[in-house]
This record gives sequence, structure tokens and C-alpha cells, in this order.
Amino acid sequence: MTDGRITTAKLGDHGPEVGVQGLGCMGMSFAYGPVDADASRATLERALELGVTFYDTADAYGAGENERFLSPFFKAHRDEVVIATKFALSIPPDDPTRRVIRNDPPYIRQAVEASLKRLDVDVIDLYYMHRRDVNVPIEESVGTMADLVREGKVKHLGLSEVTADELRAAHAVHPIAAVQSEWSLFSRDIETHVVPAARELGVALVPYSPLGRGFLTGSFARAEELSSDDFRRQQPRFTGENATANATLLELIRSVAKAHDASLGQIALAWVQQQATVRDLPVIPIPGTRKPSRVEENTAATRIVLTDEQLDLLDGIAAQVAGNRYADMTFTSAGRE
Repeated sequence: MTDGRITTAKLGDHGPEVGVQGLGCMGMSFAYGPVDADASRATLERALELGVTFYDTADAYGAGENERFLSPFFKAHRDEVVIATKFALSIPPDDPTRRVIRNDPPYIRQAVEASLKRLDVDVIDLYYMHRRDVNVPIEESVGTMADLVREGKVKHLGLSEVTADELRAAHAVHPIAAVQSEWSLFSRDIETHVVPAARELGVALVPYSPLGRGFLTGSFARAEELSSDDFRRQQPRFTGENATANATLLELIRSVAKAHDASLGQIALAWVQQQATVRDLPVIPIPGTRKPSRVEENTAATRIVLTDEQLDLLDGIAAQVAGNRYADMTFTSAGRE
């Protein structure tokens, strides 16, 4: 691996071959304060050079702006990239600040056509249900998603933040390639039910926010340091006393990082990457960044192997974390298990 390119893995029994680390693209248009389009474009290109072939977006990121932004890059490299996008977070016309979860078949059909147009592609490689509307039977929603596969608009299906039972019910309708959920040294709730179900069904896990939305890199110590429009200001574990308590937990990560001559973020990512071996299922994290140098740092983490002793030390962090990952956990799998 002298060229620095990452290895590949299959996205579950039913998905495509992708780089063992993907790229979360949300922050290039949305959620994390001011953006730099030129730096983001350079980041996309550098990621591809390093073997990152799996790119994650959603129609809700910037009300479609993220899909539009990524479209030229995808068009230039269509045969080299796997495009993942999502539906379910509808924006009411009378209130663009709100998100309404919709899983009904008419909305799914409306959403996929809009995403195809914004992305300017003929087919979406992986199409996720972004969040679960419990008022619509999941069999009905996935049935419509399966129709999109048969119609050639979508290649593979995914789900985000679903429970183990929801995953099993969906998989019985059509094979699910991947489940996307938050998974990091700070967020371990999916390990009790969702991870075993995914392993049982041959479904890949795609951890989002594997760097704890940047907190695990030490790039900020409390949300109050961030710009006023930064999404992280709304998350309980990054504010007030919670943030102060959680910052002390980085010392354990720092001790492991020193042993590997690595950064905090690289150790946090290495731990997530190594869950593929620990849990015996494909794990393809999608750290987000807008800087080429960070992509280089993140992909290098795929080559760090933590010892059993280091894994044991890091495993104890999550139980000490103060605050939930969202103010409202009902929209997560943990909130419904």
C-alpha cells in the first residue's frame, strides 16, 4: 500500500464493493458553519485518489443543495464512485426550517425523482430511508423502494437509524445492503440489537459521525465555541457541563494515540474500522470533512491496528459519556428499541 490507497470491502452480502472508508459529504453544504466550495471539491478529488469510492449525501442536506454540489464530481467520475443518498425528511413549503418524516409511497416516488434530477444521474447506487415514520408499515415503504430497484432507478437499498426488528421486517421484503447509524467511541447503543441483526442478515454497518461530530478529534471542546449556525450547538453532549465532562475522556484516546504516533481522530476511526473484525460484519464508516489533509489523515487510520489491550481501554469510554447524541432520541433506533 505504498500509494496510500485504502483497501476495499463488500457493502454487505447484497451491496457493491467500496473502499473500506467512505466520505460523509453533508458538511460541504450544510450544518457545520461556513463552507468553502473550492476546498470541498479538492477534498472530493483527493478522497478518490486515496481509494475512497463511497460518497454519502441526502436530499435534506441543505434542502437538496448538497446533491447539486456533488453532481459535477459524480458526473466526472461516474464509473469510479458509489453514490448513496436518502429520502424521508420532507421540508414543508410554509416553514423551511422544519423537517417532517415521510415514508409513504407517493412521497418516496417524488423524492427519488427529485434526487435523480439534482444528482443528474440515471440510477442511485444506494438509496436509504433516512428516518423511520412509525405510522407507515415498513413493509409498505420498502416495497416501494424495491419497486424502484426493479424499475432501474435504484441499485441497492439501505436504512438509517432503524431497530433490529425493523431491519428484519424490511429485509424480508427486499435485501438490505446497509444500515447507517451513529457509531463511535461515544455512541455504542446499536451494538445491543442492531449490530447482531445486521450480522445475522449479511447487512453492512455504515457508521456516521464516527469522529463524534469532530469532538473526538479535539477540534472543539464545547459547542459554544462554534458558529451560531452550527448544528452541534443543539446536541446535549457538546454543551455546558456535559461538554466539560466529555472532554476529560479524550485523555484515554490521547494515551493510545501517543503509542501509535497518531492523532486522536485516527485512533477514534481505527476503533470503528476494527469493529469489522471484532463484530464479524462489514463496517464502512463515513467520516465527514471539507479538507484534503483531513481525508489523508482519516484514510491513514485504516492501517492502524489496535491491540486487544487498547481496544479494552477504549471500550470503557462510552459508559462515561454525559448527554444524549440528540436532544430528541425518538428518531433514533435506540429511542425505539
